[in-house]
Amino acid sequence: MAKAGIHPEWYPEAKVYCNGELVMTVGSTKPQLQVDVWSGNHPFYTGTQKIIDTEGRVERFMRKYGMTEVEMPKADATNVGPIKMEAPKAEGKAAKGKKKK
Repeated sequence: MAKAGIHPEWYPEAKVYCNGELVMTVGSTKPQLQVDVWSGNHPFYTGTQKIIDTEGRVERFMRKYGMTEVEMPKADATNVGPIKMEAPKAEGKAAKGKKKK
């Protein structure tokens, strides 16, 4: 058992209140807890969260670094299938894996 006299009082049924309404009970060292936000009214958990780019961060970044929108090359219907890679060209007449002395 815990050493007597050194631990705070434990309340296994502490009540948690949000906006004056009882929202849950938890174990705590205080009999009553007041909170502003809990999972029942937080936008992330309720599904009402909206991600808004109010400052136009992307546009600001593009202006700051002088970037413009780059057009992606259009697909060519004649080149259908996987892209073929070319083997790197060896420089000089040295054999693969051996260095010239």
